[in-house]
Amino acid sequence: MLVCGACCLLVARSKLIEFMDNRETFFITGFPGFIANRLIERLARSPAKFILLVQPALLSRAKDEIADIASSSGRSIADFSLVEGDISLPGLGLSETDRELVSSETTRVFHLAAIYDLGVVRELAMRINVEGTRNLNQLIRSLPHLRHFHHVSTCYVAGKREGRILETELRHEAGFRNFYEESKYLAELEVEALKTDFPVTIHRPSVVCGDSQTGETVKYDGVYYLIFYLLLWPTGLSKLNIGNHEVCLNLVPVDYAVDAMTTLAFDDKAIGKTVQLADPRPLTTHQLFNAIAKSINGGRSRVTVPPSWVQFFLMLPPSPKITGLPHHGVPYFFVKQTYDTTTSHELLEAHGVHCPPFENYVDKIVGFARQHPITPDGSVPKS
Repeated sequence: MLVCGACCLLVARSKLIEFMDNRETFFITGFPGFIANRLIERLARSPAKFILLVQPALLSRAKDEIADIASSSGRSIADFSLVEGDISLPGLGLSETDRELVSSETTRVFHLAAIYDLGVVRELAMRINVEGTRNLNQLIRSLPHLRHFHHVSTCYVAGKREGRILETELRHEAGFRNFYEESKYLAELEVEALKTDFPVTIHRPSVVCGDSQTGETVKYDGVYYLIFYLLLWPTGLSKLNIGNHEVCLNLVPVDYAVDAMTTLAFDDKAIGKTVQLADPRPLTTHQLFNAIAKSINGGRSRVTVPPSWVQFFLMLPPSPKITGLPHHGVPYFFVKQTYDTTTSHELLEAHGVHCPPFENYVDKIVGFARQHPITPDGSVPKS
């Protein structure tokens, strides 16, 4: 009987160790945030726990949003730990207690914290996007139970390069349009260097817009400049197409980007890979213009304005007040780049995750924009 009891204890201990080994805890930066919130809500469908790095100034908002996420996902609030910190500080500004929590519990990491602003000044871009990523990488090197590190970059690390951009390409000397692009490029170089020794996946989304099912977004930029331009005078402005046939604006809805990241969160086949989360069949800006015009008033353009005229007008001093498009956003409607999605397709196809065509959800994002008029700072008014 004593032998039997000892055997039972050994089996129980073995199962406990196996359970402990299989526990998952995500450490995530960039919360609260539009993509981070949705990512956490999706990941919460698994039994994983979460440690979320939050800037002190955002702690109150973070608590409210975690309460909502816990409620909607049917999870206990105790499964979400908020730790105060800042990626721009050494050690992420974590207290000793929080540092020990992160080190002892973390198995998977998502790094989303960054400055997403095309007009950002150099010092801020380098401090947050580059130094912040270096600080996070130092943490990665110290995690004893790390199984997968996911870094969220951008397709625009390609800078001023033209043509087809491969997922396997990064280094170049083509230059950049702004410090956002440059800082994200330098940050990705830092993470790329980790691939030799750590389980890393780099995600490069293209231009993320609203949800393909609801149209929901929290910021109006990118394609929304064109949407609100056409909403100014739908019947008149829709007749003069200011897009062109040579340039594509690659858009992905936020739910696709989150679905892709969530799917690859536990996929070991993604380790060591860089995936471009982009539309494999993007519309030209000419087609994009017509798709939006059709959604707004059922019409389409009759005349195409020469691209050189459009670019010249958009860069005139009074243009931003007329069109709503800031000068730093103009080049993105003339970028002759396309993004290879071979790797992302191979990984996501197995899980049935696909990027929907823009025509399938244009009515949703236009409808949301109509119902939530733009505010002076380009944000979305609260419902």
